[in-house]
Amino acid sequence: MYSAQHCFTAFKSAIDSYQQPERFTFPFYYEPHPLCLLAAAELQQHLSTQTDWQHNFGLGEYADTTPAIGKMFGVLLVRNQSGALGYLSAFSGKLAEQNLLDGFVPPVFDMLAEESFFHDGMQALNQLTDQLKIAQNNPDMARLAAELTRLRSQADSALETIRAQIIENRKTRKLRRSKVEKQQDAVALNTLNIQLGKESVAEKFHLKATKQEWDEQCDAIAKKLQSLQTEVSGIKTKRAQHSNNLQKQIFAQYQFLNQAGELKDLNEIFKDSPTQQPPAGAGECAAPKLLQFAFNHNLTPIAMAEFWWGVSPKSEIKQHKNFYGSCQGKCQPILSHMLEGIEMDENPLLTNPAEGKSLEVIYQDDVMAVVNKPAEFLSVPGKNVTDSVYARMKALFPKATGPLIVHRLDMSTSGLMVIALSSEANKSLAQQFIARTVEKRYVAQVSGVVEAAQGEISLPLRGDIDDRPRQLVCYEHGKHAQTKWQVKSRSADATMLYLYPHTGRTHQLRVHCAHHDGLHLPIIGDDLYGNKSNRLHLHAQRLVLNHPVSRERLTFEVDVDFNQDA
Repeated sequence: MYSAQHCFTAFKSAIDSYQQPERFTFPFYYEPHPLCLLAAAELQQHLSTQTDWQHNFGLGEYADTTPAIGKMFGVLLVRNQSGALGYLSAFSGKLAEQNLLDGFVPPVFDMLAEESFFHDGMQALNQLTDQLKIAQNNPDMARLAAELTRLRSQADSALETIRAQIIENRKTRKLRRSKVEKQQDAVALNTLNIQLGKESVAEKFHLKATKQEWDEQCDAIAKKLQSLQTEVSGIKTKRAQHSNNLQKQIFAQYQFLNQAGELKDLNEIFKDSPTQQPPAGAGECAAPKLLQFAFNHNLTPIAMAEFWWGVSPKSEIKQHKNFYGSCQGKCQPILSHMLEGIEMDENPLLTNPAEGKSLEVIYQDDVMAVVNKPAEFLSVPGKNVTDSVYARMKALFPKATGPLIVHRLDMSTSGLMVIALSSEANKSLAQQFIARTVEKRYVAQVSGVVEAAQGEISLPLRGDIDDRPRQLVCYEHGKHAQTKWQVKSRSADATMLYLYPHTGRTHQLRVHCAHHDGLHLPIIGDDLYGNKSNRLHLHAQRLVLNHPVSRERLTFEVDVDFNQDA
């Protein structure tokens, strides 16, 4: 059992001049408090200099073949029972293949502990897995399946031969009957019909007997094969049941406190979620670990921050030393319980980012309009904020028919949007976007120097189900996303680009710029995939389309000054 003294870290630097937080951090979107920045800096110094354990963060510290894995770390500013201010440190998941490391809070539940039921449960699960592999790889199964296929093929061939012969015999009997009918001999015709009937019945019996013979042979093999397949199915069912029971038992061990002392496990916390069960890794993130340790040891949480240390994952975009909010999928339900009753900073997502901003209409006729959307302005009403381009257009054009919005821009992206004022215009404009005949050019300023003059990025994207609205690069389930780019100008530490999206995926340009397989340079001001600034330096600068009625090719352009347009 870790003591409070074991994990409580006093600041190495003087903190008397720091103003302490008035409220706890809203964990999903925040600016780190200066004291959290100081705590993080001290932890990062420790990570850079410690020699007690080894982990390849991909920062050039190891020359071996150990896979490089970056990690999320967290610091929690706390006050102990003596009134002293310090901080706790935590890492997500495992670090250096361990759950317990000096100076870091322990996991909520340590599955690696030798006395844990998890070991016995996994051993039983592994035994069932081995049994399944043996049953699935039984050579008799493949042999019987091949033999059954061969027999059925032979049966089909043999029966088809008999059926073909029956058809030929039927034709022959018809000719024989026809000849006797011409003789107009009723006795002879009657005798012949009796004979032909017997031949027909004999052929049918022969077909039936042959089919039965083949069926008996095939059924004998099929029963042997079915027996082996039933064995495989039984092991699969038993393994699935064991895995499910073990998982529920594990989830029950992850029990989380809040300041009122209320305890809830993962099964209870996620019972009302869409899947009704916790996602993989729930409870292993830094934030729940930190708060659980604080509540368990009567430490008062003051503020919190989490940062990434090391190389970015292959699919995600995480910048070394950057601070990030807690994830929505795994942490939001847990932290909602743990932080219940604690006074927190306001959720910035509940405020209207468009308040006080005007929406400029740069073109208007009877059927369409073009607007210049400011940055931090919703295209359509959000979950908590209704003010948007749609709402403004609805008020400006109350007689407009149809959905108004033809396409969207991210809230943080500024620039040109076309608005349909009639259902017919909406249909025409929407078809142009679907057919990709609309020409779109964005201007973006990325953090760093792009050496090449132009290029193309093709990285498939999908939503991060554990941390919306972030997007992931995913070659298995992602949708095709393609962007052409061209350098507009360069400075000592930034590059202005023209971006031409061939597809229109969520956050496409932001991810394609920031991802290590793209430009590996985030757009300035990108608080999801880079660093926050005065604004996101991304602007839909040029839009070319056909007028929905006249079909005239129209070009619209609006430039931007990122340094002035906040």
